[in-house]
Amino acid sequence: MIDLVRSSAVPANLVQAAARGALSVPPAEMIEILVHLANHNKIFGQTARMTLAGWDEKSSLAAAADPATPREVLDYLSAPENLRPHLLPALLENPAVGEETLMTLAASGTREVVGAMLQSRRTQQSSSFLNALASNPNVTPAESNELHQRLQAAGFEEPSQQNAALPQTTFPATPGETAAADEADQVLAAFLVEHAKEIAAEGEKPFQPIGGIYEGLETAPAESFTPQPTTAEAPVAEVKAPAEASAPAPKPASVAAGPAATGHAAAPAKLQRKTHLSPQEARGSALHKISKLDVKGRIQLAMKGTKEERSILVRDGTKLVALAVLDSPKITDGEVEKFASQKNVLEAVLRTIPLKRRFAKNYAVVRNLVFNPRTPMDVSLGLMKNMLIGDLRNLSSNKEVSETIRKLALKMFKQKSDPTKKLSG
Repeated sequence: MIDLVRSSAVPANLVQAAARGALSVPPAEMIEILVHLANHNKIFGQTARMTLAGWDEKSSLAAAADPATPREVLDYLSAPENLRPHLLPALLENPAVGEETLMTLAASGTREVVGAMLQSRRTQQSSSFLNALASNPNVTPAESNELHQRLQAAGFEEPSQQNAALPQTTFPATPGETAAADEADQVLAAFLVEHAKEIAAEGEKPFQPIGGIYEGLETAPAESFTPQPTTAEAPVAEVKAPAEASAPAPKPASVAAGPAATGHAAAPAKLQRKTHLSPQEARGSALHKISKLDVKGRIQLAMKGTKEERSILVRDGTKLVALAVLDSPKITDGEVEKFASQKNVLEAVLRTIPLKRRFAKNYAVVRNLVFNPRTPMDVSLGLMKNMLIGDLRNLSSNKEVSETIRKLALKMFKQKSDPTKKLSG
């Protein structure tokens, strides 16, 4: 069957059924057919990609672990945009998966990828993989130390030269980081030119997030903003005033005498609280920074800022700022999956997400959009045709979405559940 599909000798209705995974062929051949359609068929490629995204885990694992699996299939399964985390351990240990592919994942993979590669026997035995992982921005300091220890144990790095070796281990990632920064500058410049009139019209419009500033924060507003080591403004001073008032008047002298007494350990503790912020404090810090920016400044931050800053700016009531987040070259699929399920974002954000091909290929994004009651109905209706049967069943009983969506989901579920209709066009 795969040979017939490759030679375009299959009727269109059967190709459509193949893209839905509904052919009566062995699972391994079905995956190969789906990958071929996803890569080469312009009409049914999108459907095939959606089918692969939710394909049976057992069959997918078997294909990922089998060295005899065609290279095209392994390349597809290990590509960053298609990678399913539970398949990664099998792909890492499969000798048929090329080192170049895994090096790309090691250097730029997500936290899940980093965790899997740190546990992989194949990774531990390769200095190239260890060096690539050391350059990954998602590696924690503790993991970075562990990687250098492994390199030292294998004789690829001298302990006394560890600090000097750090720039060398991260050097392969430097061109990529530079390219990413250049891309962000180019995208930002184009965005500012395209929307110059709208930006001028918005002027000094302040940051007004959908749902309120403190929604999602676990700490009180004052606590969120107080851990600001770089500011000495009134809000911070007011919070600190009681502690300062209770201290002895000659504070500098007491601090100077502290090392000889018992106060020597207290000062580092205070410094540590300032330099190591909790997630809630970091979020408060980002909010404080964003609240000072005008529309243009927030657009620039949306393009070039951190993940935390993007998660706040996507809720900006100013449409241009929220949409700029989606145009950021730094945004990840995981972030967009979260945005697609949020109810405290503008409808324009939910409408724009599926218009970007990269996000439309991500089944989790599509599913979250359809399940989100805030998504415009016409958008949800257009995406439902790509949903898997299990999600259609759940959607048909979801009281949060509109009755129209539920009824259509039930109708599509019944159609896909009927085996007599699987091969119909």
